[in-house]
Amino acid sequence: MNITGIIIQTLGGLGLFILGMKMMTEGLQATAGQKIRRILEAISSNRFMGCATGAGVTAMVQSSSATTVMLIGFASAGIMSLEQTVGVIIGANVGTTITGQMIAFELTAAALPAIALGVGLKYFSKKRNYRYIGDIILGFGLLFYGMTVMKNGLAPIKTDPQFIEFFTTFSTDSICGILLCVFMGTVLTVAVQSSSATVGLTMTLASSGLLGYPTALALVLGENIGTTVTAQLSTIGSNNTEAHRTANAHTIFNVMGVGIILLIFPWFVDVVEIITLKLGAGAVNHTVNNEYVNVSRYIANGHTIFNVINAMVFLIFLPRLIQLTLLISPKPFKSQERYRLPEFDSSFIDSPIGALAKVKGEIIKTMVFAHMNLKKTSTCLRVRDDDILGERDAIEDHLDDSQKVIIKYLTSIYQGEVNEPEAKEISELMRITNNIERLGDSMENVSKILERIYDNKFEFSEKAKQDLVDISEQVDIFLGFIIDEFQEKTEGFYQKALAMEDLIDQMRENMRYQHIERLRAGECSVDVGVFFIALVSNYEKMGDYCYNIATGVNRII
Repeated sequence: MNITGIIIQTLGGLGLFILGMKMMTEGLQATAGQKIRRILEAISSNRFMGCATGAGVTAMVQSSSATTVMLIGFASAGIMSLEQTVGVIIGANVGTTITGQMIAFELTAAALPAIALGVGLKYFSKKRNYRYIGDIILGFGLLFYGMTVMKNGLAPIKTDPQFIEFFTTFSTDSICGILLCVFMGTVLTVAVQSSSATVGLTMTLASSGLLGYPTALALVLGENIGTTVTAQLSTIGSNNTEAHRTANAHTIFNVMGVGIILLIFPWFVDVVEIITLKLGAGAVNHTVNNEYVNVSRYIANGHTIFNVINAMVFLIFLPRLIQLTLLISPKPFKSQERYRLPEFDSSFIDSPIGALAKVKGEIIKTMVFAHMNLKKTSTCLRVRDDDILGERDAIEDHLDDSQKVIIKYLTSIYQGEVNEPEAKEISELMRITNNIERLGDSMENVSKILERIYDNKFEFSEKAKQDLVDISEQVDIFLGFIIDEFQEKTEGFYQKALAMEDLIDQMRENMRYQHIERLRAGECSVDVGVFFIALVSNYEKMGDYCYNIATGVNRII
């Protein structure tokens, strides 16, 4: 018996399976990405609706890890609360069992036709959407072809005494044996970074007779723990407390769920067998050509039943789960660094939905920073404050640096696999970021002009001062309005933004006209008037930049 050939064929089949899963998941995300984002952004705090949403979204993308990474992106961006994300994660664990159910059906005959059709669509279609559909079909074909390759690879060892002896060490006859199986399932899933792949491998080993049915279920329990590692890896290097809490909640939920089932493991095995028989499956030990043809159905049902039971228990005790998560998670770190640059990491790059959510959160923080300093700068229209005026270079440098960091990260997302709506969103987010930086330029100009006015001991008339305060307040209202709408857009947003921009333009025209009238009446000097017009113009430009930002917000949300 050629051991090297068996190992290569088995690992090659597993590799095809994982590649197929990845292609199918990426194709599904690319096809339904915008719908998924809208669904997740619109989710309520109702835990049961969150669970249903998580199950549906994960069934759409065929990967609980992909859903969890998206959720961590939303949580770190402040778009979703911990309670919302945990509810969705509970549902995601149920949704991911759809993959196992699909694998349990004997669809290997469709593998090669699916590969042929998928390759044709992916590599020869001119339309991007057809290429994404090609990814889905090709991934589906590779997945089932990988299962076939694994089965063929393992076929020679089914009767080998040494291999049979090795696999019999994974027995569920004792507590230690069950724990060993759970541990091995966990390690295997951590190694391949896909619970669906390890569930598929477990099914292959069980159908080949190398693993018993109870042993396979114990491995599947461990695979549910191993899948939480992906979420934990996505938070490495992040200082975002919400991201860590979301990942920790996922781990606690799965580990405690496995612990509960282990307490009743023999009864759990019997319940799965009874339910599967009632659903019309044949006996678990029925063989055809030395292959256990029904065991995959039992394993898939066990995977589903475990996650459904887990979801039911923890939906009831969700507040307690959140309390435990808060207890073991790192405490929120109150950064004293005022000029903190946006923080990104590469873990979200493979999930454009989560990555763009993270970018959106950082853009909102940058806008809040600009808004806060706009207010402070505008207070100097009436009273000089050298501390505020002296900060302008640091503020401008921070906004410039923030722009560079955000644009660089958006470019890296764009260089990956993104669909057309996501490409347009990236373009609009770049436009928004650039206009925030231009707001900073105008704020710097206002600060410099005010410093020159005070240094030269120029005085505005009371009417001129009031005009400047009025237009600055209107810009302040406009920017605050956009920040609120960026987080949750309401109906009629664009019309309100357009009206605000028109109002600022009209204010500028009226103020220029009234300034000319004051010059004619000798109420204002020419020297002071030049500075007045410059300030009005800069605030009007800020209104234009706010409108540009509002246009981008309207297009992407």
